[in-house]
Amino acid sequence: MKTLIDLHTHTVASGHAYSTIQEMAQAAADKGLKILGITEHAPALPGACNAIYFRNLHVVPREMFGIRLLMGVELNILDTTGKLDLDEEHYRCCDLRIAGIHSLCWQGGTRSQNTDAMMAAIENPWTHIISHPGDGTAELDFEPIVRAAARTQTLLEINSSSLIPLRGKVAARPNNLELLRLCRRADVPVILGSDAHISFSIADYRYALPLLAETDFPDELVMNYHPDEALEYMHISLK
Repeated sequence: MKTLIDLHTHTVASGHAYSTIQEMAQAAADKGLKILGITEHAPALPGACNAIYFRNLHVVPREMFGIRLLMGVELNILDTTGKLDLDEEHYRCCDLRIAGIHSLCWQGGTRSQNTDAMMAAIENPWTHIISHPGDGTAELDFEPIVRAAARTQTLLEINSSSLIPLRGKVAARPNNLELLRLCRRADVPVILGSDAHISFSIADYRYALPLLAETDFPDELVMNYHPDEALEYMHISLK
């Protein structure tokens, strides 16, 4: 099936990415997408956006080159309590809110404590997607995470970027396979994420797609193929 959305991408505003909003939108249009999510890194990650960046997102047009834009944030899960690095005032400024663990601003603990942290982020009513839960940055128990995601209608991401061999994330492949098998068994949808940090990488799922095939994961549970259903599932209304 054809990929129609990519909801996890970054621009120069994130501090370590290399394309502008306009360049990202044009690339998404060239690739035939319908919806593009631009989710800049939140302030706790070194070099990332200041909080005021998110307060000003209202100035960005939500349609460019025929692409609908969702302007949002990739929040950092900071510690084993599941604390995130922005507050409700800033959440309200964002169309889309992703939360994930990043090694440069994460204070972890035991596998159980790490799992509790991610579940707290999932239970946060502002969270739409958990980014790269399988990348191996924190040891996690995936069964309760999948159950929590199903209960809250939070999408778990299969992050293609974390599977790039050059990045050396050796746990990413087995972890994502386990996630996919658990989600398939429980009939829980997932979202593929490119985590693009340059326009050429938008909707580049070359490392994630083989895992779908290996697990015989059903197309109807891959939200990239079903943009309207994806937005409805996350309770996102395009303005």
